[in-house]
Amino acid sequence: MDASDSSDADATDAAAAAQRSPDDHRDRDHDRDSDGVLAEQLLRLTRRLHRIQSRQLEPIGITPAQFRLLRTVASYDAAPRMADLAQRLDVVPRAVTTLVDALEASGRVRRAPDPDSRRVVRIEITDEGRATLRSLRNARRAAAEEILAPLTAGQREVLGELLSALVDGMPERRC
Repeated sequence: MDASDSSDADATDAAAAAQRSPDDHRDRDHDRDSDGVLAEQLLRLTRRLHRIQSRQLEPIGITPAQFRLLRTVASYDAAPRMADLAQRLDVVPRAVTTLVDALEASGRVRRAPDPDSRRVVRIEITDEGRATLRSLRNARRAAAEEILAPLTAGQREVLGELLSALVDGMPERRC
């Protein structure tokens, strides 16, 4: 492409932009504003859900992140390695170590040696951890009920479908 081709393309783009109606620009701006408002609403809802869940979990003496780790450990058939947990939770290994330390101190998990490798440590859920999970599931249901209270059963179903579409449609990215 030479310089005259480039200037012809610029002139064509400018002419097309000039022919667009002001409504075209407003529609695009409105779409961007709507997306921004929607994103802000999702952030506010997430923060609210986190606050409600934290309030529900506080009497049990566990944080939402510890709850998530405990649920994840319980979801494995065999005791997972720390690296398995970090990958499943999509966090850095150091974050898992901190969470395991706190859960181990409270007696909810324990570190166990791997029978096949002395260098590998596995994380096992304890009876105390299982009892905590039962309590936490009830707290989680209460938090969800509180946040979803304004919605009808039909609206909840639609919301669930929309959230699934968003979650399932997201590309996997490591933060």
